[in-house]
Amino acid sequence: MSRPQRPVSRRPGAKPSPASSAPRRVAKAPPAEPKLILFNKPFDVLTQFSDGEGRATLKDYIDIPGIYPAGRLDRDSEGLLLLTNDGLLQARIADPKHKLAKTYWVQVEGEPSAEQLQRLREGVELNDGMTLPAQARQLDEPELWPRNPPVRFRKSVPTSWLELVIREGRNRQVRRMTAAVGLPTLRLVRVRIGDWTLDGIDQGQWKEVPARL
Repeated sequence: MSRPQRPVSRRPGAKPSPASSAPRRVAKAPPAEPKLILFNKPFDVLTQFSDGEGRATLKDYIDIPGIYPAGRLDRDSEGLLLLTNDGLLQARIADPKHKLAKTYWVQVEGEPSAEQLQRLREGVELNDGMTLPAQARQLDEPELWPRNPPVRFRKSVPTSWLELVIREGRNRQVRRMTAAVGLPTLRLVRVRIGDWTLDGIDQGQWKEVPARL
């Protein structure tokens, strides 16, 4: 006959602690290397990686996991867009409080007068308040890639090119500024953000640069 097993003695109120309940240490993946991508966004491309309506997005041009736009560029605008996987860098680029200068080449309808350029420099009253002063000058027509589809012109009205440098990020700000002084925007191309430029980047192409501000 087998002898009865003696019960295991425990302190009053003590609970069993099976080995399976011990916390497991999960190895943390090393942080991703910071990336910064400079992209020359074509006209009619959304600054997002998906769209339920079948429109062109960044996914059609960039296949890098984990990055997202630092700021926006309207679907009907072209030029420099920055993308990163670094949240702090994204905030410093996109947050208006850092007042990072953005340079645009703007094709407008009409010939700008000295008074209109001065109004842009001093700030323009929009429906959401006065803009900050901007740098504004007239440009000779720049050498750019052809836009697809082409800009629609009115044969009876001349067009001109301006360079505008602003330090804000209001919705469709440049278009609203030029319209407010009587120079409707026909084509808008962002060519510089801070020290980053479109130099050497063809339309629809991108390049990686050191991820620092």
